This record gives sequence, structure tokens and C-alpha cells, in this order.
Amino acid sequence: MTVNAPVRRPPVAARRVGYVIAAALTAAFWFVVNVSPGWQALPFLTEEAHRVVPLVNVSLAASLVVNLLYVAYDPPWFRALGDVVTTGFGLAVLARIWQVFPFSFTGSFDWSLLLRVLLFLAIVGSIVGIVINLATFFRAVGPPTGTGTGGDEP
Repeated sequence: MTVNAPVRRPPVAARRVGYVIAAALTAAFWFVVNVSPGWQALPFLTEEAHRVVPLVNVSLAASLVVNLLYVAYDPPWFRALGDVVTTGFGLAVLARIWQVFPFSFTGSFDWSLLLRVLLFLAIVGSIVGIVINLATFFRAVGPPTGTGTGGDEP
């Protein structure tokens, strides 16, 4: 027999502060990528990065919107659904980066191989995250479990 203890969430005020901080960091990252200094300032990015930046911007916009929505409303089912959305956009960005691979490294160490391995792990982690958040969503909106209607209980 398994007993599931209720998951304790941080207080509402703490969660809201976290969402505001996440939204502010997302906006700051957008500024760094697009305005100053801009993605072109990174010496290891090639001109092909322009093929990835628009999708990065869409992903950042989705993250910003979702975090601002969480400030006003964040029940577990909504949070799980929002996390599926943002992780899905992140997965799309990772796949596009893998496809375009807008990086150029010099030196004796194979940074390209290391980055490919890290991208692969991030893609796998994103897929796992989506599956977990979908399960969390369906568990939160589905019928309660353990109601004694299974037929085996007296």
C-alpha cells in the first residue's frame, strides 16, 4: 500500500515573486540577445545564428507570457500546462539549434562534440519534462484516485 503525501507548495507570495523574477530575467535575456550587445557579439556564433534567433524570441515571448499569467493564476494544473507550453517551445529551439548548429570553435578541444552531447541531453530532458508535466496536468484535472470504486475493496 502506497501512501501519497500531499505536495507542499511554497506560499503564494513566494511563488509570485519567483514568477516576476523569471519574467524579468526572460526580458533581460531578450534584450541581451536582440539589442545590446546582441547575439552577433558572441565570437563563437556564426552568421547562421540568424536562422535560430527568431525561434528563440518566440520561446522567450512564450516564457514571459506564461510567467506573467502565473503571477495572477497558478493552480497546479495550470502550472503544468504552462510548463508543457514553455518546454515545448524550448524543445523546438533546441531542435533548431541542432539542425542549424550555428557555432564555430577553434582550438584543440572538440567543443562541437561536447555541445552536440549537451544539446542531445537537453532535448531528452525536455521530452522527459513534457511527459512529466502532461502527467501532472492529467492527474490534476482527472478524477480523484483512491476513491474505493475499483471493485477489489470491501
